[in-house]
Amino acid sequence: MDDAALGDSSDQDLLSAHVAGHPHAFGELVRRHRDRLWAVALRTLGDREEAADAVQDALVSAFRAAHTFRGQSAVTTWLHRITVNACLDRARKAASRRTSPMDDTERLEQLLEPHESAEAPAERKDLHRELLAALAKLPAEQRAALVLVDMQGYPVAEAAAVLGVPTGTVKSRCARGRARLLPMLTHLRGATRDNTGLGRGRNRTPGASVPPASEPRDPGPNDPAGVKGGGGRA
Repeated sequence: MDDAALGDSSDQDLLSAHVAGHPHAFGELVRRHRDRLWAVALRTLGDREEAADAVQDALVSAFRAAHTFRGQSAVTTWLHRITVNACLDRARKAASRRTSPMDDTERLEQLLEPHESAEAPAERKDLHRELLAALAKLPAEQRAALVLVDMQGYPVAEAAAVLGVPTGTVKSRCARGRARLLPMLTHLRGATRDNTGLGRGRNRTPGASVPPASEPRDPGPNDPAGVKGGGGRA
């Protein structure tokens, strides 16, 4: 496969080419999927630095474990599963070492891009912020399920494949997560769903991206560490 054919190749063909030694095939996979991987990581972890580290960890793992892919799911599902697992690992480690409450206000301020903060109506911004604050209080497993199903719009069956659990477990986690969110959000007007996008479907916020590293360790285009950074919209 030559470089000119990369853009027209399927994800599975790209992964196979990477395993076969093509130097740029994995870089094309990263280009295609890093925006949505970043969106899932940021909403699951609620912190830019942690999300960037999780995505980098996931892509490094995928880079090294590509030969184990057996095609039993879509490549994008496989990548999302690795990313969510990296996020959950980081969330559990953060919870175990936390000795004082996090400053949610400061952390959530970082989730809004400057142009969004300046242009979005104040009411919408407040609703969005309150939703993210409530979401951050859920257990990591429930948060990941809600992010995939209600914010990213994955069908339950696909979310189950990403999380590596039965569909019933995803439904249960979503139901419990929604039940815990409800008392935290009852004071919001009925427009919350319209304004925040919870449940509006997949790719509800286009353009979320992981910026390239300012000083990549390996400038090669297939270096998964190139996603390390602090940007991206959520």
